[in-house]
Amino acid sequence: MYLSQAKSGSLVRVKELLGGQRAVTRLRELGLVEGAVIKVIDNPIIGPIIIEVNGTRIALGRGMARKVIVEPVGPIRGT
Repeated sequence: MYLSQAKSGSLVRVKELLGGQRAVTRLRELGLVEGAVIKVIDNPIIGPIIIEVNGTRIALGRGMARKVIVEPVGPIRGT
């Protein structure tokens, strides 16, 4: 599934990055690399998705979030 489809409060692992070289490079600069675990803080119906990667919160636009293929890891416990 795309990162843009992940539910708020879930943990997902990056499987693949799509798009051109510039988009992939930018995503990697943000810490979205293959194998990285991402905490989805908030995924509203419209607007950017708020994620946490390596302890840093990032607002990621929906277009960029559709370039990230992820797989579920599990729900966040205790939040």
